[in-house]
Amino acid sequence: MNAILSCKGLTKTFGTKKALLDVNLEIEPGKIVGLLGPNGSGKTTLIKLANELLTPDSGEIFIAGMKPGVETKKIVSYLPEKTYLNDWMRVHQIIEFFRDFYDDFRPEKAYDMLERLGIDPCDRLKTMSKGTKEKVQLILVMSREAKLYLLDEPIGGVDPATRDYILETIISNYSEDATVIISTHLISDVEKILDHVIFINGGQIVLSAPADEIRNEKGKSIDALFREVFKC
Repeated sequence: MNAILSCKGLTKTFGTKKALLDVNLEIEPGKIVGLLGPNGSGKTTLIKLANELLTPDSGEIFIAGMKPGVETKKIVSYLPEKTYLNDWMRVHQIIEFFRDFYDDFRPEKAYDMLERLGIDPCDRLKTMSKGTKEKVQLILVMSREAKLYLLDEPIGGVDPATRDYILETIISNYSEDATVIISTHLISDVEKILDHVIFINGGQIVLSAPADEIRNEKGKSIDALFREVFKC
């Protein structure tokens, strides 16, 4: 099976800081993958490289066998760590923007999720709480029929009830042949939905293994192993 995301000797530095160091990685399609590590471990750098928001200093990264670029953006749906939507816009205006921009965007899917959440499509973003804005942004991302969803800290900074909704939205709104990569340091909240786990620290891959294999071989939860490995 061809990898949906692969890295070969991937390295990225910022001044004297090595954000990623000789990363070799292959992720198969059809899985929910946890990219797990403490803050500053290289998670966001890896995701930005996959989205061509950064370029590597050395090594290579491939999305479905292609280097990040125009063609990969057609199959990757990206949720950044920070909200990028304009506060003055109404939700329905953003949906129209996404419909025009992405061929695989399904507005009916977005409106259905908004209705289930009780979010008025006529509301402006600036009138919403932080949690509601993040729900809207996630709805937009998950309303695409992408091959790869890259979600950077989708549950950071929101209340537990919102976290549960976000995770449920992720599970119920991607096709079985697609891949979801969730970057987070909040392990206990996401581990129940993960098929595969990647531990990253100091810009290097510490562990990459199926979630069930970790639980069976280590005899502990992913959260417990994470705390042991990273001493947190």
